[in-house]
Amino acid sequence: MKDFRIPLVAVIGGARCSEQEAAWAEAVGRLLARQGFGVVCGGRGGVMAAACKGANQMGGVTVGLLPGEDDGEANPWVQIVLPTGLGEARNALVVRAGVGVIAIGGGYGTLSELAFALKWGKPVAGLGTWELPGVYAAASPQDAVQYVLAS
Repeated sequence: MKDFRIPLVAVIGGARCSEQEAAWAEAVGRLLARQGFGVVCGGRGGVMAAACKGANQMGGVTVGLLPGEDDGEANPWVQIVLPTGLGEARNALVVRAGVGVIAIGGGYGTLSELAFALKWGKPVAGLGTWELPGVYAAASPQDAVQYVLAS
């Protein structure tokens, strides 16, 4: 039987983002897909949509853990849609599902995900996000992906 397991990296950030953050997220998605990693995220807009779009451009796998119960909330680039019905509690699941975390921008929801990632000892890289001990301040999408995959 073929092994279909694909390692995932959590890409987290705001449901609304700047053009720069969207460009970073798309690049991160493309780079992860090139390395054979899938993207797991909250499945909605902003950074999440951009990361999924980038991964899709390279034939990568995307997983979205939605806060609500309606799979129609997912951005169009999520391939595997999981409506959790857990609200923001799904943030813990997003982080737990990844072998590492890349944070791009974001607000308090992203901060909660960062806290979970750090508590659980996940490698975390950030681009224009919260400056916290344990979060590697990446200089570029390439730097962020390299850091997380090498850890």
